[in-house]
Amino acid sequence: MLTGTTQSIELQAKLFRGFGDPSRLAILQALRSGPLSVTEIVQATGLSQSNASNHLACLRDCGLVTAEQNWRYVIYRLSDDRVAELLNLAEALLADVARGVHMCTRYNTVQESADE
Repeated sequence: MLTGTTQSIELQAKLFRGFGDPSRLAILQALRSGPLSVTEIVQATGLSQSNASNHLACLRDCGLVTAEQNWRYVIYRLSDDRVAELLNLAEALLADVARGVHMCTRYNTVQESADE
């Protein structure tokens, strides 16, 4: 049985998986500048419309983005200002440790990790 600490760690790991996928991360980065439609997200990220929509559904289900119907468009936004803060903190940390992260052989790409 999982302890409270183990459950908290598992939940945090699940949260970071939302940030760990390059497509989802690109969408979150795009939404930092403000609310966007799927078409605008596709333009900002280079993802296909169906791929962006699938990742947006995941991000919405996980509570990282919200969606609001605006006439015939759905407008997406970050669900909480702390999502943008976390992205900012990641950039600041990466500025200091980028070489180590780049050289790290223990972190595989997202696809390689999923295959293991």
